[in-house]
This record gives sequence, C-alpha cells and structure tokens, in this order.
Amino acid sequence: MELYEGGCELKLLETLEGHSDRVWSLAWNPVTAAAGTPLVFASCSGDKTVRIWENTPSHSASWTCKAVLEDTHTRTVRSCAWSPSGKLLATASFDATTAIWENVGGDYECVSTLEGHENEVKSVSWNASGTLLATCGRDKSVWIWELQPGNEFECVSVLQGHTQDVKMVQWHPSTDVLFSCSYDNTIKVWAGDDDDWQCVQTLGEPNSGHSSTVWALSFNASGDKMVTCSDDLTLKIWETDNIQMHSGDGYAPWRHLCTLTGYHDRSIFSVHWSSEGIIASGAADDAIRFFVENRDGLVDGPTYKLLLKKEKAHDMDINSIQWSSGEKRLLASASDDGTIKIWELASL
Repeated sequence: MELYEGGCELKLLETLEGHSDRVWSLAWNPVTAAAGTPLVFASCSGDKTVRIWENTPSHSASWTCKAVLEDTHTRTVRSCAWSPSGKLLATASFDATTAIWENVGGDYECVSTLEGHENEVKSVSWNASGTLLATCGRDKSVWIWELQPGNEFECVSVLQGHTQDVKMVQWHPSTDVLFSCSYDNTIKVWAGDDDDWQCVQTLGEPNSGHSSTVWALSFNASGDKMVTCSDDLTLKIWETDNIQMHSGDGYAPWRHLCTLTGYHDRSIFSVHWSSEGIIASGAADDAIRFFVENRDGLVDGPTYKLLLKKEKAHDMDINSIQWSSGEKRLLASASDDGTIKIWELASL
C-alpha cells in the first residue's frame, strides 16, 4: 500500500451505455486478461437483459458490447456470475429462474434453466472449483446446485434459516463454505458436503453484527477476512483462523474485528475487496469510497482508513462495484442511472 503514500485519484476511463433500465450487477470474467485475451465482463439490468462487454483498445471506444443476452428472462436480471473457468455465466432473475449461459465461439447459448425458488432470485455464486452453484431469493431460502455432466444442474440442498429476503450468496474463495446475507440483518455461514448442509454460524447484532439489512459481502485475497455492508450505514470487517479453516472439517468460526462507521450517510449496496487489499464501496449517495488497512499504531488491533471518496460517481444509486480480476486497480461500477463506468485508481 506504499503506492498511496502520496495520495491517489479515481480516473473515469469510460461510461458505457446500452441498458435501458437500472444496472443491478456486474461480473468480470475471471480468465480474461490472461495470456493476452481481452478483458470481459457481464452486466445485468432491470431491462431483462445481460450484456457482455469486451475491452477493445484498438477501437475509438475502448469497450464494446459484444453480445446482448435477451428473450430468456421475463423480469429484472438481478445478479450474474462467471464460473471459475470463465466458460459459463449464471444469471439470476426476478422471474424466479437462474439461467446458465455457455460461450460457444462468441455466441452465448442458454444451456440450462434452474427452477425452484418461489419468486425473485436475488443472487448467484459459484464455488472455487466450479462444481457447485448457490442461489438465494425473496423466499428466504438458499439453494445449492451441483453441476452434472452436460451442463445439467441438480439441487442438492435447500437451506432454510433466514427469516427474510436473502440479498446475496457468496462462496468462500478457497473452501466450500457458503455465506449468505439478508434483510433479517444477519450473515449466515453454511458448511457441509454432498446433500448434508447446515448453518454453522450466524453473525448478527448479538455478536457485533449489523442492525439493518446486510446487502453484500466480500473476502480478502487470503480468505481470512470478510467485509460486509449494510443499511445501517457501516462496513464491518470479520476474521477467521485460516489454518484452522483449512484443516479437518474446513470450518473455523468468524469474529468481528472492527466497524467502519461515520463514512457513509446512505445505504451501502456493494462492497468489494481487491487482491491488493483495497476495499471499494458503492452506495445510495452516488459515491464510491476506498478503504485500506491503517498501518499506524496497531495498539487496538487493525483499523481501516478512508483512502479516497469519489462524490457523484454516478447520477443515481450505485448498485454494484467490482474490481477487475485481470487488471490491478481497474474497476467497474453499475448504477440506477442505467450506465456502467470503468475507472482506474491511480496513484498521484
């Protein structure tokens, strides 16, 4: 983080238009930018479509919409996620389905539709090996699906435990432990194998948790810390014991480390931890903020400080902020204003 001793700035590289309604979520393809392939990400919207964007530096516009995935979902597409191989894209919709798309020579085909949720599906996430997919929704449930040969999916578990709408599911980056966050103000930790999954921990207000809806969560690169964001206007950092987590049953309890309060005055909808340790947040006040660990005086344990705040990053709520998996310090934001913006966090 020494790079930022002299300060930094957020540079707007490009504004992407094309969606005709709010943009809810975006996901960078994890294998692009490797071996000289261009960066690719997907975005999804209230306009019922998913767009695939590709970095085309040789063109006048350095980002091009390569495909529009439409005529499949009949309502808002709320969430999208690439498989670790980058070959499959899962999209979760308010139409109660999750669609699986395969990239076949640049054409995206819907190869599977996952049905089971009673109503809106809010989020979708792949595990690290790409063998399991999790979905969650307004019906308060979390579903775990197993990828079978031929792009078939079998539901192996339906997890009941949240008392309200489940906003997001996220697999741990290196172990098959699943995290979900909800309108019931909690984060739940699920562990198991095959078809036997259970809630092993609930992070709620009694154990220094959030006091309002938890919108999103993200892990640091090593997977021993997690950041969560909420309607209670705070970010919270949680930690676990990595060694214990990777031994035996693969589950170690999480504990509250610190709370970042006083920085946001509207709901925080999105948070993402970069591979370099920079936390980005996107909120209802149209601003993007960046936080880093404060290395000064570790008397009371780690604290985090505001690195930069970008006011009016968008004209409306920021729903999603995501660091690129390929280019360090490149990130994209998605907003109710219908646009996606590509940014670079540059040191001065």
